[in-house]
Amino acid sequence: MTIQKKENAIVEEFRLFDDWMDKYAHLIELGKELPLIDEKYKTNQYLISGCQSRVWLFAELDNDGKIIFTADSDAVITKGIISLLIRALSGHTPKEILDAGLGFLDEIGLKEHLSPTRANGLVSMIKQIQFYARAFQLKSRIKK
Repeated sequence: MTIQKKENAIVEEFRLFDDWMDKYAHLIELGKELPLIDEKYKTNQYLISGCQSRVWLFAELDNDGKIIFTADSDAVITKGIISLLIRALSGHTPKEILDAGLGFLDEIGLKEHLSPTRANGLVSMIKQIQFYARAFQLKSRIKK
């Protein structure tokens, strides 16, 4: 499934909820379903800077050239947010990830319903995911 199709599915899912308290509750549930990062990656090396909460993100390139992300957070809303990003982007190539517009975040109204510190954290999460994508893209070019 393409990133765009995943984004569309997320938008449709969030349309089922009328108010933001229900959307936050759904976000928390999504965070609970997040495949957890291995404990060995819950170190400062994998901590995303710029987040008020602690968020760990690990990425690896599979044999098909697709990035697989795992994460965890010590805050339930933040865990839901990183879960959304992983759901949309994990399992795709570095180029696909870097080309993704992530418009679904605006469509579901997430950015406008986050506190300024959480909004900054969202930006930091996106930057870290893109950093991994760029690093894997560069690494694959060097191997050629």
